[in-house]
Amino acid sequence: MNDGTGAAGPLPPASRVAVAGASGLIGTALVRSLRADGHEVVRLVRREPRARDEARWDPERREVDTGALAGCAAVVNLAGAGVAGRRWTDSYKATIRSSRVSGTETLAEAVAALDAPPRVFVNGSAIGFYGETGDRVVDESASAGEGFLPGVCEEWEGAAAPAREAGIRTVFARTGLVVARGGGAWGPLFPLFKAGLGGRLGNGRQYWSFISLHDEVAALRHLIDTPGLSGPVNLTAPEPATNREVTAAMGRVLHRPTLFTVPSPALRLVLGEVSGDVLGSTRAVPSRLLESGFTFAFPTVEDAVRAALR
Repeated sequence: MNDGTGAAGPLPPASRVAVAGASGLIGTALVRSLRADGHEVVRLVRREPRARDEARWDPERREVDTGALAGCAAVVNLAGAGVAGRRWTDSYKATIRSSRVSGTETLAEAVAALDAPPRVFVNGSAIGFYGETGDRVVDESASAGEGFLPGVCEEWEGAAAPAREAGIRTVFARTGLVVARGGGAWGPLFPLFKAGLGGRLGNGRQYWSFISLHDEVAALRHLIDTPGLSGPVNLTAPEPATNREVTAAMGRVLHRPTLFTVPSPALRLVLGEVSGDVLGSTRAVPSRLLESGFTFAFPTVEDAVRAALR
């Protein structure tokens, strides 16, 4: 069995790249970055295509326009239902899982069946893989945690097996909290803090493994371009910050007081099971990213917050 490490180098100029989840926060920024460097991007959409750069796929039916994947040097899958922003009912938990697992299986099987498969398959994942770690530092060598999100992440990554077994270099981008104003889990914090209503969540000692949107996109490009880099790679800044430190940094950058504290019971009452993501602590570090030569432009939480406001 081929281990899928692949030996091909960086993308040649004007390469063709397919991106699923291209309309999301990270996908939109990645597409912009690829196009700025002259690459041709095919955006996979779940509706009827409306533009020449779009192609149809339907993960629930395990259907994808394989013609659109032909000739692609890289396929990037960032698709998945949002984790934050709504309560985790049994129905929505099933949606979170299926949107990731079915989508990955669909794309992995499709690229594996191509006569000329892509040189790399980059699949989304998350530091939710590690679950609650407290103040214990974890890198890619750590095993999966316990609970709903770790279970989803394990299945999500496992669904890419067809691509890896076909000899395609397969990388799992275990992304942390992306610091950006335009969306994601961090987006709603900016108006809250600007209004002077920001503050510590729970005891404030929980670690948030974050990454600026700029570094997230640069890291994804690094995963695409770095030969031999396969398997899980943490996309997080090198210095995870506690919620207390995040609160202080947001207050300093926005010049606002941070006097409020949201008690843990109140968060659990309002958010339900998803409060575990907010109150939980995951202290993940990007060992493999750093070892492979990646350099962060915004390594600290204050750097990342300032970058998001530019």
